[in-house]
Amino acid sequence: MLGLIWTLIVILFVIWLVLLLLKIGGALIYLLLIAALVLFIIQFFTRKR
Repeated sequence: MLGLIWTLIVILFVIWLVLLLLKIGGALIYLLLIAALVLFIIQFFTRKR
């Protein structure tokens, strides 16, 4: 499960970076960034248990 979450975080970050570099997406960039941040926070708290 932990590997899956990290994979999603990396994929979302790469997509965000590509869209940022190509200057496409607008609000989509921020939605992807927020989704990656939420996944990171979930992973951070579930790892401590």
